[in-house]
Amino acid sequence: MGTPETLTLQGSEGICQYFFRISYWGKHSLQGYSFIPTKFHIFPSSIIFYLKILSLHHFTPGFSNLQMLSMSLSLEVSSPDISSDKLEAVFKGKATLVISSEALQRIDHCHQYLQNRIHTTDDKLYGINTGFGSLCNVVVDDDNIGQLQINLIRSHACGAGNQVPPGISRIILFLKIRSLSYGNSGVTTELVQRLIDMFNDDAIPVMYEQGSLGASGDLAPLAHMSLPLIGEGLVHYRGSIISGGEYLELKGLTTYTLKAKEGLALINGTQFSLAYLQASYLLSEKLLRAANTIAAMSIEGFDCRLDPFHPSIHAVRPHNGQVETATFFRDILSGSEHMQQPAVAVQDPYSFRCIPQVHGATYNAMQHIGSVIEGERNSVTDNPNVFADEGLVISGGNFHAQPLALASDYLSIAVAELGSISERRLYLLVSGQRGLSPFLVTKPGLQSGFMIAQYTAASIVSLNKQLASPSCVDSIVSSNGQEDHVSMAANAGVKLWQIVNNVATVLSIEWMAACQAVEMKQYSISPVLKNLLDEYRKYVPFVDEDRVLHNDFIRTQEFFDDIKWFKKS
Repeated sequence: MGTPETLTLQGSEGICQYFFRISYWGKHSLQGYSFIPTKFHIFPSSIIFYLKILSLHHFTPGFSNLQMLSMSLSLEVSSPDISSDKLEAVFKGKATLVISSEALQRIDHCHQYLQNRIHTTDDKLYGINTGFGSLCNVVVDDDNIGQLQINLIRSHACGAGNQVPPGISRIILFLKIRSLSYGNSGVTTELVQRLIDMFNDDAIPVMYEQGSLGASGDLAPLAHMSLPLIGEGLVHYRGSIISGGEYLELKGLTTYTLKAKEGLALINGTQFSLAYLQASYLLSEKLLRAANTIAAMSIEGFDCRLDPFHPSIHAVRPHNGQVETATFFRDILSGSEHMQQPAVAVQDPYSFRCIPQVHGATYNAMQHIGSVIEGERNSVTDNPNVFADEGLVISGGNFHAQPLALASDYLSIAVAELGSISERRLYLLVSGQRGLSPFLVTKPGLQSGFMIAQYTAASIVSLNKQLASPSCVDSIVSSNGQEDHVSMAANAGVKLWQIVNNVATVLSIEWMAACQAVEMKQYSISPVLKNLLDEYRKYVPFVDEDRVLHNDFIRTQEFFDDIKWFKKS
């Protein structure tokens, strides 16, 4: 890599690459580089932490974070260019949706074809002039086609459990609009515009976590998403939850009259499962970068060797993530005077020595999962699919979320491992080894210090192991046997979201302990980590006597601004 005058990074994706290709950190100064925003108009608060890191090392952003956050991103709903920064803007409610004339033409062309097909043939068209599921052979007369769609939305609104976080609900609504915009669903442009208007008004339907089997579409949650269109259900609006009817009244709108297939197009699709996977993936990107930095601080605190990060080791086992991770550690630890001293042990425990192999494997897993997500974002997943130019209405299985179920379970395991190895490093930091006092306190016995903080991390890691058991290997027959194999992708996505948030807490605790250990030893660490430590102490002071560490957990997550943003939304 050369040394350019200007370093151009495209949003959080560029920052992700930067944090892994970190050669500018150790061997090269960041002085003289500038951040050039490209292809978007907002810097979500989720990346501010990383901007802080870089600014501590001679980094000069083009304008302030406050200016960044006050801006809103305009997003074309069917655009192929949907990067992480754009999806984060959707999550936070900082995006405004627009739809192109080409997309509107596709939608209308498909709708007109379907209407003509319905009124000029006697064909049985699933969910259009027939019942649903095992009732697919029951014909519905033309006079009841509209009522059929209303009944579908009402009867399928059977969600249960906790409410879906509003940020994830925004992604669900965006993904549904996006899928409809491709013009293979038979809906009207009026319906799509209604959904866009709701999104832009930040009127987000209340949905529930439980109820989808991850096949036949995410029926129950998407039915709740659709209820406000007909003046029913609930809506998050201006800090309150109001009824769908109240919302329509406030906006001076009448209830939307569903046309043939529109109810089915709204609820048949993978948007719920995909939204949970997408939101979890965005957080996981940040967790992986944070995990590397936190582990580097633990390496300093536990007086570890640099040998496990030597390039020759990774050249003979050239997994991409492993190589990239080892490079990161060599660079971030560059300049540490203490790391140049003779090591105290011939070999370090696996939780330190095998970081490139473990963190790197998670990195590689995420590369695959990211490609699955991108493919699904660009897909039409309702049923039947309408191909106006070919004169076809085809029943198929694009609603089956098996690709998402496998990806969600894979990511659950990959991220849970970040938490598992983090807790092991934490355990060693508090164990009283390598010149550290037991539980990182100044008066062991009188003080307990980080004793129970490790308990908390262990409890969370144990829970994650339970949650990481795959959902996709389960299937339950439904709809009188018509739907005899389902993916359980929705369950996989919901528990994945819990796992990644749990790992954020575990990593925060390790960071607290690692900073404590470094300061107790009072030696010179790498300049990058020293800058981070100095900044962190503005949030959480050194633990010189026992205090309520729960409060420190919260303040630590405030320091990791990106993690806080995700957890609070």
